[in-house]
Amino acid sequence: MAVAVFDYATWSARYPDLAEQVAAPLAGLYFAEAELYLDNTECSPVRNVAQRTLYLYMLVAHIAYLNLPASSGGNGAGMVGRVASASRGSVSVSTDMGSQPGAAAWFMQTQYGAAFWQATLWLRTARYVHTRRIQRQTWP
Repeated sequence: MAVAVFDYATWSARYPDLAEQVAAPLAGLYFAEAELYLDNTECSPVRNVAQRTLYLYMLVAHIAYLNLPASSGGNGAGMVGRVASASRGSVSVSTDMGSQPGAAAWFMQTQYGAAFWQATLWLRTARYVHTRRIQRQTWP
């Protein structure tokens, strides 16, 4: 089975706003980091390589945005969650994540991570698989 391969041209076409600020070598490193979050081997729970590639690209965008400085529109300020309150005098901002299950809080920091979290819901959902029960015949 094949593995997903990072193609900067394809990724930058999908995420042009991030590609302006993230060079190809750095994006490649982010792809390697994304593989820590989503298995990119033949044992991956995402069997379809094209689908897995899209998921990994979402993760690259998420990681890239998290590492952009705040002056570039990224999350460099280190704030997590939605703005709960703000004030003007001496500038005060507080954020709130609410109650998030598991690792959701980390993914919900960006629109790209939230999209990944939603798209991979099926990976975190238990599915019942019915198997036929074989009845044994007992002999007297």
